Amino acid sequence: MWVETILVFIFGLLWGSFANVVIYRQPKGLSVVTPRSRCTSCGVMIAWYDNIPILSWLILKARCRKCGSAISLRYPLVELLTGVLFALIFARFGFSWSTLEYLIFGWTLVVVSFIDFDLMILPDVFTLSGIVIGLAGAALNPERSLESSVAGVLMGGGFLWLVAYIYLLFRGEEGMGGGDIKLLAWIGAVLGWTSVPFVVMVSSLLGSLV
Repeated sequence: MWVETILVFIFGLLWGSFANVVIYRQPKGLSVVTPRSRCTSCGVMIAWYDNIPILSWLILKARCRKCGSAISLRYPLVELLTGVLFALIFARFGFSWSTLEYLIFGWTLVVVSFIDFDLMILPDVFTLSGIVIGLAGAALNPERSLESSVAGVLMGGGFLWLVAYIYLLFRGEEGMGGGDIKLLAWIGAVLGWTSVPFVVMVSSLLGSLV
């Protein structure tokens, strides 16, 4: 399935390009559909041939064609990350409902991760809708268990809520935002309750390193 995987990778690059738009605009309350992308320095509309994922960044040598201002490495990085995620998901699950669910899940996680990195917020429009979509997917997808999905929401969200509550009780101040609680509940809704301990352990280790 190499040909199909490569096509899915290219598809992921395109969605990675759109992810960059959402990451930049959604927190500002701007439309993610219109207007077309513009240079953030000079405001000139970016031509389609200068908006090809990764390739345009390389051809332009990371500079705006009009004003010469630097184009962040962030843009091709998000595109590449999304493309690789899409390809890995497809290579693992093939043509299935789970693939569709995990493509949506992976793309949205990329978006919220970079928004969180920039602004330290996790917008409810992604986390809460992710919980609903995760539960709906479990109900419709014969490859997943609705019971495990519901338990994942309760275990994921409940665990972090308890940690946050205990911290508040002893320290008298918030030690964890509500966005993290909803994020883990969303992860549990999609991956099931058995994923929660692994996610908590790995994310804690990675977070400590960062």
